[in-house]
Amino acid sequence: MPTKQADLHVHTHFSDGTFSPKEVVECAVKKGLNAIAITDHDCVDGIDHAIKYAEGTGLEIIPGIEFTTELDNREIHILGYFIDYKQGWFIKELEQLCQMRDNRMNKMPECLSKYGVSITMDEVKKISGEGSSGRLHLATLLLKKGYVKSMQEAFDKFLGNGKACYVQGDRISPIKAISIISKLKGVAVLAHPFTVGKDELIPIFAKAGLKGIEVYHTDHNKSTSGRYEKIAQDLGLLKTGGSDCHGMNKGRVLMGTVTVPYSVVDKLKSFSG
Repeated sequence: MPTKQADLHVHTHFSDGTFSPKEVVECAVKKGLNAIAITDHDCVDGIDHAIKYAEGTGLEIIPGIEFTTELDNREIHILGYFIDYKQGWFIKELEQLCQMRDNRMNKMPECLSKYGVSITMDEVKKISGEGSSGRLHLATLLLKKGYVKSMQEAFDKFLGNGKACYVQGDRISPIKAISIISKLKGVAVLAHPFTVGKDELIPIFAKAGLKGIEVYHTDHNKSTSGRYEKIAQDLGLLKTGGSDCHGMNKGRVLMGTVTVPYSVVDKLKSFSG
């Protein structure tokens, strides 16, 4: 029998994915996955929907989140697994984060207009639907309206960190995100560390309660994963992985392209609670 597999980084349309929770579940089942983690940005609205649609399929839904944090003008994403996501204080915290996210996004169309780009937040909202709006939605609109030739160009030219229309926002720190996840009895993991580019921060986060590193990710080649395998081993951290699937928002469906054995899920469970 093949080893049971899990994709521990999946987004729905409640953040910046294009798939509904139902479509996420259908895709995961079609690909033969045994477990997936719903890790929307600063949002947990898709979890219960996914759990409902997964009933009777044999697919396990891991309740998760991906916090967008900032430290020294550097964006850092912290994943939380097996969180107690229905806590009232936590819901209020997320409402504040979503408001900060909206405030930041509202400034981007104005900036883009200085470069001859005509886009309104109403247009962005039509793409994001019931979920919160993010840069991927804005990039999708730039591509759709012909201002760029690819999603990557949208980020390279306008929306990427430090680019022309990147807007600094009020965000929580990585340490605060780790603290919140711990308070929710969840497991905090550093997402795609290669994109952070500051490996010296990992021991600091570990002392603050970080339990793992996303070693395996679509932005990590074999050499990069090897580097983070060693860092995780040296610091006694869990080695997790996932595709970071956003439906079609990254040009193709990534779900299942990066997975980890189900034994990693068992380890996450042993660290939670």
